[in-house]
Amino acid sequence: MIRILLVDDHPVVLDGLEAILGTQDDFVVVGTAGGGVAALEFLETSNPNVVLMDLEMPEMDGVETLRRGRELLPDLRVIVFTAYDTDDRIMDALRAGARGYLLKGAPRADVFSAIRVVHAGGSLLEPSIALRLMEGVRQPARPEVTLSPRETEVLELVAAGLLNKEIAVELGISERTVKFHVSGLMNKLGAGNRTEAVAIAAGSGILTL
Repeated sequence: MIRILLVDDHPVVLDGLEAILGTQDDFVVVGTAGGGVAALEFLETSNPNVVLMDLEMPEMDGVETLRRGRELLPDLRVIVFTAYDTDDRIMDALRAGARGYLLKGAPRADVFSAIRVVHAGGSLLEPSIALRLMEGVRQPARPEVTLSPRETEVLELVAAGLLNKEIAVELGISERTVKFHVSGLMNKLGAGNRTEAVAIAAGSGILTL
């Protein structure tokens, strides 16, 4: 079972999400929180597999909650689920460690998929968010950033949401080698996680989504 914590300051949203997620046999909502402070209190006593979190909340916004939450649980897997799609909010969330970014109004199938991908260790950006990063955060690629052909292949598969073991099968290499390439390209891009690496590469024109 995938244990899910829902964080949003609108009770109607929480109720709706809990009802929708309850239709999936492998999901269980273990808690809900109306804000960042309550979410951190929950994390101190429980360890959900995935957190679905809004950005704009009273007392403490989602980005700060994400940062503090990852101090408590370094492997915390958070999907931002928000109505805000401005470039700075997207990048702030990704730099804080978000594993996924979905806009409210996304089809429920996309929400289900994102939860399963992130729970399995992958990362996922909604297509419209990826496109926005390409168009709004685009900047000339830094001369010092040069990915090898293999790193580029790995990055493209990471962007497609594949896990390391799936990338290994796709490229016919070992999972350990995949981890080596992922670490190398993240270092070159100055990214803190896989999702941020995809965002930076897309914004810099290194990667075409």
